[in-house]
Amino acid sequence: MRFWFRSYALLVRWTALRLRFVLPLVLIVQSFLAVGIVVGFAYLVPDLDPATALYLSTGAPTLGLITIGMVMAPQLIALSKTEGTFTYNRTLPVPRTAVLAADLTTWLVTGTPGLLLGLLTAVLRFDLHLRVSPVVVGAVLLVALTATTAGFALAYAAPPATTSLATQALVFVALMFSPINFPAERLPDWLQAAHRVLPFQYMAQAVRESLTSPPGGIAALPYAVLGAWCLAGLAITLRVMTRRP
Repeated sequence: MRFWFRSYALLVRWTALRLRFVLPLVLIVQSFLAVGIVVGFAYLVPDLDPATALYLSTGAPTLGLITIGMVMAPQLIALSKTEGTFTYNRTLPVPRTAVLAADLTTWLVTGTPGLLLGLLTAVLRFDLHLRVSPVVVGAVLLVALTATTAGFALAYAAPPATTSLATQALVFVALMFSPINFPAERLPDWLQAAHRVLPFQYMAQAVRESLTSPPGGIAALPYAVLGAWCLAGLAITLRVMTRRP
């Protein structure tokens, strides 16, 4: 166990040094996205009712976490495959789980400032009064882990070109056709059915309910679905990592 933690600490440092020029740019892009959704959509709909304002306010940080985990992280993994860094990491004499944990830590830390900035912008822009639940940290962490592990699974299992195209499609679907910034009832029946399986709707619901503490209580279904997606992403990623290079 001591060897694992030492390997993990060294890998976190190695990952941060390797991406020291990229991570600040990722942070800036993610922050602009979270703030831009709140401010930009408010221009499109100038007379926002409280319900719409709440969806935008809680949807913006959710989209920021999705962008970090399902778009930016997989694209950089795809780049590391073409550069040879991916293969090099798999040959290091360290536990594969420590490699995965170090990568997850790096991306979770990178996504935190944008999430907080998006929430702060929403509170100031719409004069919101949030009723933050004690489970908010767990909810946000689960959403971030689910997005990142799903992105890792895609990037580890697919060729770089496929990863690049798939992540571009994912961010388009999440932004325009997922019930994150609006209720699911506005979508066609077939798309509502698809989102009962996909994680996007449950990511938004987990974040929204943990920030507002609805009178009916916090639903357990989003956490169960996100947990299943997270475990599936971890299983696929670890299977690829433990294969012989």
